[in-house]
Amino acid sequence: MTSASDMVVLRSLLFVFDIENTIDVAREEFIVSKDVNCDSELVELFDELLKPDFLVFQFHERAWFIDKLSFYLAAGDDFNELFSRLTTYFDDDIKDQRQFMRVLLASLMKYQAESQKSDR
Repeated sequence: MTSASDMVVLRSLLFVFDIENTIDVAREEFIVSKDVNCDSELVELFDELLKPDFLVFQFHERAWFIDKLSFYLAAGDDFNELFSRLTTYFDDDIKDQRQFMRVLLASLMKYQAESQKSDR
């Protein structure tokens, strides 16, 4: 159901959590300290580590991520293709990949809205 090229780009968004990312002990410890199956802790994780990277993208690029995640969630994608290519510092397996992506989408939408307010 997912486009392979879309998954590569979506994977790049989550690269901050990948063990192939540059070694940063403080970042690794922060990631490991969070329960990836708890929505509120996921939000903390995204706010701290993902938000700065996401806001570097131009508005239309951020909109692309939001649109693609929305599309695949609405289509019922399980995101196995994405998560099978991602090796993370997460202490636990993600029990519900779709819920993880719903929380991610809500966070990205929040960041996008915040960036629009600051641009005014």
